[in-house]
Amino acid sequence: MTTRRRSLGAAGETAVAHWYEGAGYRVLDRNWRCTEGEIDLVLARDSTVVFCEVKTRASTMFGLPAEAVTARKQQRLRTLAVRWLDAHPGGRRWLRFDVASVLRTTDGALAIDVLEDAF
Repeated sequence: MTTRRRSLGAAGETAVAHWYEGAGYRVLDRNWRCTEGEIDLVLARDSTVVFCEVKTRASTMFGLPAEAVTARKQQRLRTLAVRWLDAHPGGRRWLRFDVASVLRTTDGALAIDVLEDAF
């Protein structure tokens, strides 16, 4: 992965984290890793824990960013969520899986579209 792509991806994740914070969520983890993979963002508001996959693209040449979250990726995120919950025991919580699409606009800004309860 090129440095430029990595930088765009990190900027997208930061922008989405700020979006959630502006909506009253608290960031619990960013880029949480275990042997099975990585969760981009883990957030909380009230008793809800949100696992968010962030997809950032410079264009729609290969489709919308959210289209990259395939059924296989969704299953992996569910597995990772269980691992995160095992590592962070707590009381009863509602769980939600979101997908955030970030697209760089022609003027260089980042357009964010969060699909809550995406799967």
